[in-house]
Amino acid sequence: MNTVVKTRIVKIGNSQGIRIPKLLLEQVGLTGPVEVEVQDGQLVVRPVREPTRPGWEEQFRAMAARGDDRLLDAGPVGSSEWDDAEWEW
Repeated sequence: MNTVVKTRIVKIGNSQGIRIPKLLLEQVGLTGPVEVEVQDGQLVVRPVREPTRPGWEEQFRAMAARGDDRLLDAGPVGSSEWDDAEWEW
């Protein structure tokens, strides 16, 4: 069963927003951070998606602690001798 509730757009500082009744939040289980997206002319509100790679953040911290987070091809980036001599702008 869909619950329909009328509400208004209200001014919140320099922005605008809507108040979502507790009943609706409980029905969909929304708590904490949310994402808001426009889909087919409608606003869609959903929970923030968890990272698709759980545990990566800890692994990146461990890599940094070991010094394994440096670029392997970290040579100088810029023009080469060919760029300077042969390239025409």
